[in-house]
Amino acid sequence: MATDYKIKVQNVTKEYDLFKTQSEKLRAFFAINQKPVPHFWSLMGISLDIKPGETLGLIGVNGSGKSTLSNIISGIIPQTTGVVDVRGDTSIIAIGAGLRGNLSGLENIRLKALMQGLTNEEIDQLMDDIVSFADIGDFLYQPVKSYSSGMKSRLGFSIAVHVNPDILIIDEALSVGDDTFYQKCVDKISEFKAEGKTIIFVSHSLKQIEMLCDRVAWIHYGTLKEVGETAPIVKDYRAFVKWFKGLDKKQKKQFQRKMKEAQKAFDIDAYQASVVEERQKQSPDEKNVAAKVKKDFYGSVISEKMSLRSRILTWVVLLAFVMVCWVNISGHSLTEVLSDPTSLVQPTSHVDKTGSLNK
Repeated sequence: MATDYKIKVQNVTKEYDLFKTQSEKLRAFFAINQKPVPHFWSLMGISLDIKPGETLGLIGVNGSGKSTLSNIISGIIPQTTGVVDVRGDTSIIAIGAGLRGNLSGLENIRLKALMQGLTNEEIDQLMDDIVSFADIGDFLYQPVKSYSSGMKSRLGFSIAVHVNPDILIIDEALSVGDDTFYQKCVDKISEFKAEGKTIIFVSHSLKQIEMLCDRVAWIHYGTLKEVGETAPIVKDYRAFVKWFKGLDKKQKKQFQRKMKEAQKAFDIDAYQASVVEERQKQSPDEKNVAAKVKKDFYGSVISEKMSLRSRILTWVVLLAFVMVCWVNISGHSLTEVLSDPTSLVQPTSHVDKTGSLNK
């Protein structure tokens, strides 16, 4: 892949365990769940790069993995495997993303701006511009949980564009709201493009994609179907949508079931082996290819399950805690217990105030 990228995504996958209960999820976290848990792969080996100053559109049907990919790039969720190299600060705009429902709009502005690294003085300077752009009136002082989806989008978009992000990720944020606000957003995005900022634009509106994007990536049920110039990719996607709409109800369900089953049956080990084989073909003289690919797959990944070392340490700490509690209840000193462990099951002897020996 090119080295002059702004964002690099290589062999990225995302797995979700389909737990039925919270207890199953907890047992799996501590690796004590013996029952097999169904898996679903939202992403199955995505590789692409985004250049500085480029606007990349992400298109695909509902559930294809567009939002998952944008959330991974923005750092909201971790990938299961692969490399995600983002050279700059990101700001994601999605309906209600990062907004706290119990806080007012004004409090959310300050909170999100602080999380983006701004100082209180900088926030005070930007506050009027953010409030004016959002244009939500007196609702600014009401809890966000009382907002409509359009108002949440207004507030989130206004905050994100005014903290001057290096990389802007827009996930369906223009799908709600009136035409006036939509035009304000488009003008702001165009302004960012003119400034050379990198933008990822997720949308079902192909007209918006054609108007704003330099290139397009078509995410198709967890895989990268196509990536390239906007016009040909959008043309191919429109052809697919037309084909899909031409199916009857039964055929549509069969097609969707087939694609979802493929995502459940995805074999990460087989995919890793295919990457090793492909890399070995490209560089026949390269040594330790399998080890290097494994490092690329898992070297920068935050595990969502406890490692063996962590599990052992957890059990040691738990046993130590139980032992300390037991020693305390037994009435014996720690020194006595260490010298004679059987004293834990023996009652202590002490002399009461009258001088009698009690047990």
